[in-house]
Order: sequence, then structure tokens, then C-alpha cells
Amino acid sequence: MESLRLLRARWMERALAGLNRVARSRGRESGPAHLTIGIEGEDAVFFYLLRKGYTVVARRWSSGEAPGDVDLIAWDGPMLCFVEVKTRTARDMTPAETAVDEHKRHVLRRLARRYVRLLPGSEMPPVRFDVVSVYAVPGREREFVHFEGAFGLDGGSRA
Repeated sequence: MESLRLLRARWMERALAGLNRVARSRGRESGPAHLTIGIEGEDAVFFYLLRKGYTVVARRWSSGEAPGDVDLIAWDGPMLCFVEVKTRTARDMTPAETAVDEHKRHVLRRLARRYVRLLPGSEMPPVRFDVVSVYAVPGREREFVHFEGAFGLDGGSRA
């Protein structure tokens, strides 16, 4: 079962990469380079989480009422994870995850509370906020740095 899940994730990742290559070859750019890199990073983390056994239930989720969005929402067993993705094309002095500042954490907490209120049932599931840094350095294999429980719902830091 495990190998079938991994095989499925790899197949979907390759299919998406092929479709992206076709779109680029036809001159269909999806916007500014930094946004394209960010979307590619989110796609990579989507498949990274699938390979780790997560069940991704939403991508680029927004409430429609409050500003901002959540890059990925996934279940890790019984734990509901709100995942912020930061992508960089170079390894410089400042790690990518430092871009998730107090303002961004506040936005993510607010959106998470809205999302959880939409879930069926009266009981709130356990919630975790993760940050995944993706380093997509040209000429190198992508590197993922996953910070599980990077910060809490209550405003406290866990890392």
C-alpha cells in the first residue's frame, strides 16, 4: 500500500511537470517570475507531503471574507495542518522560513479558525502550523526543510 501511494504521487508529480513544460513551450507564462517560483514551490511541497503520507485537502485556500490565503491544508493522521510554503532559488544568509513573520502568523491563525468553523461536527480537531522551506537552486536537487509545529494557534511559538 505504501509503495502504491508513493508511485501515485510520483506519477502525478511527473504529469504536472510535463504539463508545465508544455505550457512554457507554448509561451504561456503564468505571471511574474517570483510568483511562478512560489507556485512551483507549493506544487513541490504538495507532492512532498503526499509522499510523507499526508492527505492534502486544500491548496491556496482563502475564506473570501478575510485577506490572505493558506498555501496548503492537510491531515497528518488526526492532526489538521496549515502549511505555509516559502520557496527560494538561492541559499543566502537568511533562511526562507524567517519570512513567516508575526503578521503572517496572525493571518494564518485567523484563516485557520475560519476553516475549522466550516468543518462538520462540534469538536475542533488538533491543529498544527507547519512551515516548509523549499530551496530550488538551479542545477541542484530541490531541498525541503519542514518545520512541524512552527507556531501555535494561541500565538505562542513552539519552535
